[in-house]
Amino acid sequence: MTTASFNALVIGASGGIGSAVAAALENNPKYASTITLSRSRNRLDLTDEDSVAEAAHNIAPGDGFDLIFNAVGILESNGSAPEKAFKEIDGDTMARAFAVNAVGAAHAFKYFLPMMKRDSRAVFATLSARVGSIGDNGLGGWMSYRASKAALNQIVRCAAIEEKRRNKESVVVALHPGTIETPLTEKFAKGRYTASPDECAKNLLGVLSRLSPDQSGGFFDYAGETVPW
Repeated sequence: MTTASFNALVIGASGGIGSAVAAALENNPKYASTITLSRSRNRLDLTDEDSVAEAAHNIAPGDGFDLIFNAVGILESNGSAPEKAFKEIDGDTMARAFAVNAVGAAHAFKYFLPMMKRDSRAVFATLSARVGSIGDNGLGGWMSYRASKAALNQIVRCAAIEEKRRNKESVVVALHPGTIETPLTEKFAKGRYTASPDECAKNLLGVLSRLSPDQSGGFFDYAGETVPW
């Protein structure tokens, strides 16, 4: 009896979480192939559509990807810390957050979603953040980051609906990874970490393995719990 093999793609594979997810997949015998893309290794820039189109053209998904994991995102932009009040809003800084966290994800869906398998369960996961939840926002602040992640969540929802028309077994979701010990969080976590990157990768991949097609379009945390929109 032949054991099915799986293909994966990790976008943003040079970052803390992305590299840990890539390593976990590469060490998983279930996956015959794990392709990685990043700015540092492949000059991939999700904010540059030509760059995304070229990266998509240069990879070979075989008979399609079973898993695509997008780990690209920014917390700070243009050297500015997250805002504490509206008097700190800077339009260019906010636009940069949207360009990476929202428009970049839309580019990823545009070019890589068609590479998912069409005749079996296939998962596309994108890192979001709990602070992007409107319903969970009781503190305010961090407007650029919150708003760009909220926009991302809407993009994920749209992608899930579109992909369901092509493959009823598809799962397209946004994930909150927790506060992970990476360069992105070191100035803000104050030691309150949820997990290491390796633990995070294990948690998130475990969640993805348990999600069903009827949960596509949802927003889930590292424990598999639903995060409010």
